[in-house]
Amino acid sequence: PARWRPCTVGCAGVETSKMATLVLNLARARVLLARNVAQKGLPAARLVAPARTKITNSAGALLPEPYNIRFGLAKVLLVSTPFLYLGAWMSKEGAEFLEENDIFVPDDDDDD
Repeated sequence: PARWRPCTVGCAGVETSKMATLVLNLARARVLLARNVAQKGLPAARLVAPARTKITNSAGALLPEPYNIRFGLAKVLLVSTPFLYLGAWMSKEGAEFLEENDIFVPDDDDDD
């Protein structure tokens, strides 16, 4: 297997900056880590990026289709929109309460 080693020279043999070298070394380390995890088959790594590579069972029959989340974006919008509206309404009411009771009154000359 490939071994990770720090790089101080770019791909074309040109001297690079410290930041570019750091980014290059991190990218190489990430690739090698992913390769090692894929070879060892760690359970935590399979949860990060699930991939279905087996499509038939041992008898040769096709496996059923994987589970698919239907209307995912619509569900997110349907749930988040009312709560964003509720939060905005509560903020507006709170600001009005603070101004009515002279707890916090913004100055008009803050435009400087």
